[in-house]
Amino acid sequence: MSEKIAVIPGDGIGPEVVAQTRLVLDHVHPGLEYETFDLGADHWQATGEVLNDDTLSRLAQADAILLGAVGAAPGSTTIPSGLLERGLLLKLRFAFDHAVNLRPSTLYPGVPTPLSDAVVSGKTVDFVVVREGTEGLYCGNGGVVRPGTDAEIATEVSVNTAYGVERVVRYAFSLAATRRRRLTLVHKHNVLVNAGGLWRRIVAAVGEEFPDVTSDYLHVDAATIALVTNPDRFDVIVTDNLFGDILTDEAAAITGGIGLAASANLNVSGTYPSMFEPVHGSAPDIAGKGLADPRAAILSGAMMLDHLGHREDAARVRHAVEVDIAANPGGSRSTDQIGRAVVAAIS
Repeated sequence: MSEKIAVIPGDGIGPEVVAQTRLVLDHVHPGLEYETFDLGADHWQATGEVLNDDTLSRLAQADAILLGAVGAAPGSTTIPSGLLERGLLLKLRFAFDHAVNLRPSTLYPGVPTPLSDAVVSGKTVDFVVVREGTEGLYCGNGGVVRPGTDAEIATEVSVNTAYGVERVVRYAFSLAATRRRRLTLVHKHNVLVNAGGLWRRIVAAVGEEFPDVTSDYLHVDAATIALVTNPDRFDVIVTDNLFGDILTDEAAAITGGIGLAASANLNVSGTYPSMFEPVHGSAPDIAGKGLADPRAAILSGAMMLDHLGHREDAARVRHAVEVDIAANPGGSRSTDQIGRAVVAAIS
């Protein structure tokens, strides 16, 4: 039976990059069944609704979710800050228990990078950040006392459970065992002693089950420095929700920008659909102009194929993207031209 893919094109450049992703997916793995869901800024402005329970139930029936991008134009006064982030993206992650946010970072040959030649010459920059996806500071545990007054108090509480930390750490060790067998925990345990202590203890305990994987630790501030001075030291990074969000944007910046940055939000138990999306936003300033690079979305589609068990097809897509990058180190091409070039490079 063919898998059912729920597609959320979203706003801005989202529909453009999703269209090219579907073009590639249909070429390499025909037979996927798609159902499109109109969600995002435009949908909210038209209906006053972000994500209702009926739509959420329909999404839950899919085998996977492919998301483009959501977001209103900068400076929009009609959409409250955080409405789409909390009401759609985070709601999907929490409702579908997306415990792992997975973001690979690879510096392909010929891709421009702000890193100096001394940092990258003769070295391989190829690592994965495994970010916890359902806890930490993003879980919504906080509040406001005396709002709008000089005595206002605003709190955001970082929630870390042994269960939640253990499953993301175990996933990270399992992934490292299939790669170069190196895992780095990134946290700030010298200041965040309670959460940091929990993460360190669980990494140590789970690590005993993976004797072939070497693990080490970096404070998050040291990790930000290492990403730009010695990125080849990393293989698999495991970290919490907030630190992972920040580090992965830096990782994208040093490996060619967010136009090549793919991601997956994984339900590790298989009870709900996982979601695959490019890291970039909706970029409304270039929407409709054919200027968006669809390769981050295409690589996210490859991650979806991997997740669905179509590993050979996923590898073919990734290889085609690499071939396209090597053949086109610079210059300007339209979104459609890039999509067609990737299709042509699939062998």
